[in-house]
Amino acid sequence: MTATTATAASEPFDFDHLVQDERVHGSVYSNEALFELEMQKIYYGGWVFVGHDSEVPKIGDYQRRTLGREEVIFLRARDNGIRVMSNRCSHRGNLLAIEKTGNTRYFTCQYHGWVFDLDGNLKDVPFPGGFTKDHDCMRVKQLKTEVYRGFVFASFDPNVGPLDQHLGRGKELIDRACDMSPVGRVRLSAGWVKHRFATNWKMLPEGDTDGYHVQYTHSSFAKVTRSHYDSGLLEQEEDLTSQTIDWGNGHTELYLKPQYKQYMEWLGVKPDRFPDYIAKMKEVYGEEKGHYLLMAGAPHAVIFPNLFIGEMNIVFFQPVNAHECIQWHTALLLEGVSDQLNARILRNSEAAMGPAGLLLADDGAIAERTQHSLRDRADWCDISRGLDRQETGPDGKIHGHVSDECTNRAFWREYKKVMTA
Repeated sequence: MTATTATAASEPFDFDHLVQDERVHGSVYSNEALFELEMQKIYYGGWVFVGHDSEVPKIGDYQRRTLGREEVIFLRARDNGIRVMSNRCSHRGNLLAIEKTGNTRYFTCQYHGWVFDLDGNLKDVPFPGGFTKDHDCMRVKQLKTEVYRGFVFASFDPNVGPLDQHLGRGKELIDRACDMSPVGRVRLSAGWVKHRFATNWKMLPEGDTDGYHVQYTHSSFAKVTRSHYDSGLLEQEEDLTSQTIDWGNGHTELYLKPQYKQYMEWLGVKPDRFPDYIAKMKEVYGEEKGHYLLMAGAPHAVIFPNLFIGEMNIVFFQPVNAHECIQWHTALLLEGVSDQLNARILRNSEAAMGPAGLLLADDGAIAERTQHSLRDRADWCDISRGLDRQETGPDGKIHGHVSDECTNRAFWREYKKVMTA
């Protein structure tokens, strides 16, 4: 196989050639057959972020989601547990849930009227005299589902390993986001914003923990707002203190805490703006941990393959084909805080990632231009920056300079492991 030409779905890919320590071949972003293999290996064979349990607070609440390209229903069942099941009638394949969100006791297929309960069990068939099969064999397909601190993950593979194994140390990133609430709970109730990009889905998680692009991609934003991204623009390389971190299993972080000088700088406010929040965080978590959380804020991190915790934003990626993807985002609202603080979080989310936001348009344009340049005769993309100066800490995490491609290498290392498993 040559890496610059399209490959039949049945033809093997040489991942040792395509994904190397210092470079990846551009065809991994543009090859349609490779994209189909990604759907099977990554999006249907592994753990994928679906949503948050706060989106379905009451029994019968449900949300439609798309995992890879498969429609699923994410819901609160009668036992108060979380279920994820295929959004497909087991009779003739029609969608069961039509609305994007709602509350129901049963799902009734609008094609032939078959009725299923919240666990996907077939409960009723119109004109039953003509249907002689056991109802149990017509249950709607259930996905393996696990929840970590409200974050819901699912897999089409019933034999997938435990979620705990997939998350690994990445659980600490989710913990830090949840612990921004003095009661340890976040909620995703602000509504999702959808952006469609003419780029491969992998460019989005790669870019989200890339600290090297700020000086150029977001230069106007940093100059105008005097934001906490200033250090990525205005200082010399040797003076930059933020880091890129490989947490293992493809989970990555752009660690910004070292550049913050005061509490709540991650929200763009001064500490005296929300004194009650600061006091409550220290009361609940103690002086040491409270101080750390108030200085660090939520992580700027990717949980492989499709979840991005972008400080006070939650983002997930939805592949469409090799050249298109959808990004969904919402504000990371906190339980146990004032309405004024959550309002500030929401306004920041709109300003950074909304349709007229200051950051997302920049990142989208860069990703689409890269995709355009790699479409037909793709060549190599270098990811060697900082390889010789990154360090592995005693905790096993790999730390790099904020401008180094430590996080890119981490993503591709996990990608290669999954694709060759």
